[in-house]
Amino acid sequence: MAAAVAALPGKLLWQPPPPPPPSPPNSTIPRYPKSFAAHPALSSSHPSDVSALLAAAARAGDLRLGRALHRRLLRGDLLDRDAVVANSLLTLYSRCGAVAFARNVFDGMRGLRDIVSWTAMASCLARNGAERESLLLIGEMLESGLLPNAYTLCTAAHACFPHELYRLVGGVVLGLVHKMGLGGTDVAVGSALIDMLARNGDLSSARKVFDGLIEKTVVIWTLLISRYVQCECAEEAVELFLDFLEDGFEPDRYTVSSMISACTELGSVKLGQQLHSLAFRLGLASDGCVSCGLVDMYAKSHLEQAMDYANKVFERMPKNDVISWTALISGYVQSEVQENKVMALFGEMLNENIKPNHITYSSILKACANISHHDSGRQVHAHVIKSNQAAVHTVGNALVSMYAESGCLEEARRVFNQLYERSMISCITEGRDVLLDHRIVRMDVGISSSTFASLISAAASVGMLTKGQQLHAMSLKAGFGSDRFVSNSLVSMYSRCGYLEDACRSFNELKDRNVISWTSMISGLAKHGYAERALLLFHDMILSGVKPNGVTYIAVLSACSHVGLVREGKEYFRSMLRDHGLIPRMEHYACMVDLLARSGLVKEALEFINEMPLKANALVWKTLLGACRSHDNIEVGEIAAKNVIELEPQDPAPYVLLSNLYADAGLWDEVARIRSAMRDNNLNKETGLSWMEVENTTHEFRAGDTSHPRAQDIYAKLDTLVREIKGMGYVPDTSIVLHDMSDELKEQCLLQHSEKIAVAFGLITTSAPKPIRIFKNLRVCADCHSAIKYMSKATRREIILRDSNRFHRMKDGECSCGEHW
Repeated sequence: MAAAVAALPGKLLWQPPPPPPPSPPNSTIPRYPKSFAAHPALSSSHPSDVSALLAAAARAGDLRLGRALHRRLLRGDLLDRDAVVANSLLTLYSRCGAVAFARNVFDGMRGLRDIVSWTAMASCLARNGAERESLLLIGEMLESGLLPNAYTLCTAAHACFPHELYRLVGGVVLGLVHKMGLGGTDVAVGSALIDMLARNGDLSSARKVFDGLIEKTVVIWTLLISRYVQCECAEEAVELFLDFLEDGFEPDRYTVSSMISACTELGSVKLGQQLHSLAFRLGLASDGCVSCGLVDMYAKSHLEQAMDYANKVFERMPKNDVISWTALISGYVQSEVQENKVMALFGEMLNENIKPNHITYSSILKACANISHHDSGRQVHAHVIKSNQAAVHTVGNALVSMYAESGCLEEARRVFNQLYERSMISCITEGRDVLLDHRIVRMDVGISSSTFASLISAAASVGMLTKGQQLHAMSLKAGFGSDRFVSNSLVSMYSRCGYLEDACRSFNELKDRNVISWTSMISGLAKHGYAERALLLFHDMILSGVKPNGVTYIAVLSACSHVGLVREGKEYFRSMLRDHGLIPRMEHYACMVDLLARSGLVKEALEFINEMPLKANALVWKTLLGACRSHDNIEVGEIAAKNVIELEPQDPAPYVLLSNLYADAGLWDEVARIRSAMRDNNLNKETGLSWMEVENTTHEFRAGDTSHPRAQDIYAKLDTLVREIKGMGYVPDTSIVLHDMSDELKEQCLLQHSEKIAVAFGLITTSAPKPIRIFKNLRVCADCHSAIKYMSKATRREIILRDSNRFHRMKDGECSCGEHW
């Protein structure tokens, strides 16, 4: 074992922590009563008395008491001559997570060490992030001639939770268990082996260990059920739970909670309600763990009164803590109904002096992004900073996404750069090796695989490809090249930044694909206009045995929408429930409305909305309203706009879209009325913004922008380019300028759109054959789409434009969207 572990690259992770800072003079330090000094165990010379007191301190997790006892023991020789006392002190430090103190005691036990000493020290290391050192220590113990006991083997299995260690040493641990004859007879060892195997994705072997146990307890049944759920094998979890009941066992709070999570994953509300009833019969309905699971299950269900049920569960809880509040808030965000209520709930939570955690903040920020309310987002950001949660990568990623989706790109980049710099501080570079500080990783701040995945995702949100590529390189150096979380984020990042080939490469190199892997690639192909490839990949996914989820179907329906596959889209929509038991959510209905309306079937789309089993939200109506503009349908457009304004009165989008619809029809009085209403409500149209990254610097452009240092060169290039493409047949589409002015002024406005300026800048700062990659916060206008196609032909350069809806890959005068956008 020691030889296998020693072969791992890098240095030992565990280092003694620095001494704690001195207490401030006025700090309140709890003091023990004077009678403590006279405790009979302290004056007793009998080892059993002292061991009993140390054991009591260990059970209480009282490190301060343990230190006091240690100081007393150092005045005599009991610690040096009695192994039981030394082991008791070592166990106390181990349970309190005091690694340095435990190691100090262990190193001083040269002549007293027994199996208990070695196991206690190894356990302390394993439970405090130093799994490699734990295994090395166990290897050293074996070399000394000591045989492991059940507790040692449990510790060894625990130390193999990290995949790299499991791959090297997991087989050795299994061999030791069978050699010692504990494979089927010891429940604790069996439990540790099941956990080790399941955490590393080997559920088949975990099940074999489970089946081979002579005696099974509720704990071990619940462990395997929960691991099935966590590994996205909910159906197997349900089957195992039925076996559990047939064997006469009664579920506890953890069993019920795990099964509710399985129901949530399967979308099986009926089974979930049966479990809710079972929880009532068992007296577990008010348990915090069970209740939070029920809130989450009802929120994710498609019941008409889903959030009402979730609220009832929440209100019946005897005491609401941060977990229950977070479950309810997350439920509202996930269900995408009454999202405005999320901020009110957040306020109530703060008023009750409940401190939000990183999951709470992530959910709140997602709600702010969904309703495009960046003012609320800034307020939440202030709370995040005050609570010292800004360094937690999940919160940082949510902040980046919130600002990016709200159009506040400068703030999004600033937050990303801060998050990036904080995380890089934790990364120690020596030569070409990237080493990890396990203590920081355990605090969810440093460089772990999930940190890399989160940072890469954040880089994609703001289009910072260079940073994303740097993170890719660093993740490879850190040994996360085959990590599924990192690989999935790379597929998404490269496709969102316009590098579809690199996204495909990352996907093809990923061997252990899950539903997120497949969905990310399907979505990337769809957004780049390769709908047929996306749908073929979806069929490959089904054939590979991976079950699609709701997000997968959003990608599939979007692929159909991007190329107008109405008949196929309808069939895929029906197959969700028929083939996979997935009940369509609001996003799926929005995709169907987009598919129908974008294909010119505006009235059918309205009928579809009216027949929906759910009340349409603002997204659905905005989707219909946008299509009405494309197909000049004022009648349906007015209906859609009215509904959006009722649902989101502070959103300027319906006013702008309806105003544009009236302007297209020449109804200038109606245009004036709409714009007056916007002024009265203090609503402003979102400013169009285009940007591109050149040599690790992001350059932004707005319509008519002259603030760029190279503005003179940019406009000179743009004037030359426009003259050239006019000679090729380009005619400015002045009909889209929705102001009552001369055609000459309208043309001048068109030629100063931000995406045209960005293309001109790209042409003077980059050279062929490198594509020009541009990002825009709004949908590209028809005139810019036409002009940039001509530009790609005139300059023989590929121009990749990502707008708010999809990618447009323009080359030789053609666009990947096939004019269906």
